[in-house]
Amino acid sequence: MKLTKKRVVLFLLFIFPLICFLILSTGINNFTKLPIAIKRVVDISTLDSTKTFKDKISIVCFLGNDLKDHNGGFFNLNEKIYKKFIEYNKFQIVAIYPKGTENQVKKLKKEIGTFTDMVKWNFIAGSEEEITALYTSFQSTDPLSNLYSFNAFLVDKNGDLRGRADDKENKKRKTHGYNMNSVADLNKIMKDDVLVLFYEYYAAFKEKNKNKADRKEVGL
Repeated sequence: MKLTKKRVVLFLLFIFPLICFLILSTGINNFTKLPIAIKRVVDISTLDSTKTFKDKISIVCFLGNDLKDHNGGFFNLNEKIYKKFIEYNKFQIVAIYPKGTENQVKKLKKEIGTFTDMVKWNFIAGSEEEITALYTSFQSTDPLSNLYSFNAFLVDKNGDLRGRADDKENKKRKTHGYNMNSVADLNKIMKDDVLVLFYEYYAAFKEKNKNKADRKEVGL
């Protein structure tokens, strides 16, 4: 493969920092797969047929009926997670909001978008029943209050909910979500977990290509 200037730049910007992080970090999940908390949660295609969890790494949040009361958490999510991964392929943030709150959502998008490229923010409207069904499939022990949750959730490309089965940093932390109001939760835990998930797929892709090369070499 020809080593072009573009490929070198992409490697230095994205792949190399990821590998360095995984080598240098002392986090518990670094070289193991991130546990599956719930298999096959309800897909967002049930709310919007043009959207899906399939083949994406998705951060899911629930905006609720009173966005102005919870703006801080969404700004934290944007600053600490979205901006760190916006350049990663197949990454998206899915913001679920109730039908009828479009004006509030429009204002939030404008405020976040002032200094952010919103290309990978996906805002999806749903009825109370649809939103409740999606949230219920996550099996969180924290209630959905007025269709809002302070938790953000990590869903993999197969539609499985991911999380830490054993968080030694915080024994009381819920494994099914990451507190958007806690910068430490986003910065120290969620960011690490998203990186681990990306590395998991990178390692699987590398192994798949290696196996193909091995089969080709032996004439299979």
